[in-house]
Amino acid sequence: MLQLIVQPNRDQRRLGQMMLLLALVVTSVMVFSKPGYRQPFDHFDKLGHLGAFFFLAALLQLATNWRPLTQLTLLLAYAAAIEVVQSQLPYRSADLADLAADMAGALGFHLLLLLLRRWHRP
Repeated sequence: MLQLIVQPNRDQRRLGQMMLLLALVVTSVMVFSKPGYRQPFDHFDKLGHLGAFFFLAALLQLATNWRPLTQLTLLLAYAAAIEVVQSQLPYRSADLADLAADMAGALGFHLLLLLLRRWHRP
């Protein structure tokens, strides 16, 4: 399984690219649409941000052969763009804590990947 994330073959990378595109579309629709749910506890949405960006980071790793810093920079730009757009929507608001949760998820994935790579060394 680690091999899939660390060194995917061409077909796996292509599948990762399609999955990443789909995940970006779904994420964008979710964060830009009017929320129709209640939060079970305060800041519950931060868990969603964390999980979504962990997953996006994993898909970006699978889809590209880019350095982690490049990937994290792109995810930061996407997270910031989300907050800018949400600040313009009457039923949404921008929140730096959301951006922090987004980046915690992305960083969490890359830290886990780093640990797995070190643990799995031949």
